[in-house]
Amino acid sequence: MFNLGSMLNLGSTDPVIGRAHTIVSCSTAELFQYIGVGLFDNYPKWSPEVKELEQITPGPVQLGTEGRQVRVDQGRRSESRFKISAFESGQRITLVGVSDPFRCTYELQEISPAQSTKLTFSFELLEILAIMRPFEGLVRVAIKDGAGRTVQNIKRLVEAKPS
Repeated sequence: MFNLGSMLNLGSTDPVIGRAHTIVSCSTAELFQYIGVGLFDNYPKWSPEVKELEQITPGPVQLGTEGRQVRVDQGRRSESRFKISAFESGQRITLVGVSDPFRCTYELQEISPAQSTKLTFSFELLEILAIMRPFEGLVRVAIKDGAGRTVQNIKRLVEAKPS
C-alpha cells in the first residue's frame, strides 16, 4: 500500500498504544462506580491534565454518552470530544475520540470478590499527525508513562476513599 509518510521518512502511521495495569483493593462494582458511573466527577482527579470536562448528552453516564474535555499535556492545550463506546458494568468502559483519533479503555477483572480488582488501562492514539511523526518516539514514551500514572492515580484515589 502506498504510504507517503514512509516514503518521506515522516515516521510510522501505526497506532501508538500505552497500557498499564495494577491491583486495586476494592470490588469490581466499586471500581466501576468510580470510573464509569462517576466519570465526569472523577476523571479530572485521576488525570490532572484535564482542565475542563463536561457531559454533553443529558442523563446518566452510559453507552453513547458524549463529553468534551480540555487538557494541558506538557504545556500543550488541546480540546476534544469523546463518546462512550463500551459501558459494561463491572467489566469495561471505553471512550473513543469523536474529534480526534484516540481510544481509551478501562478493563476490570475480579481477583478476589469484594476485595481486589485488576485494573488495566490502555490508551491508543490511532493516528499520529504528520507534523508529530518525527517525534513518534517521544509520543510513545509519553503515552506509556501516562498509562502508568493513570492506573496508579486511580488506585491511590479509590483506596483512599472511605467505604
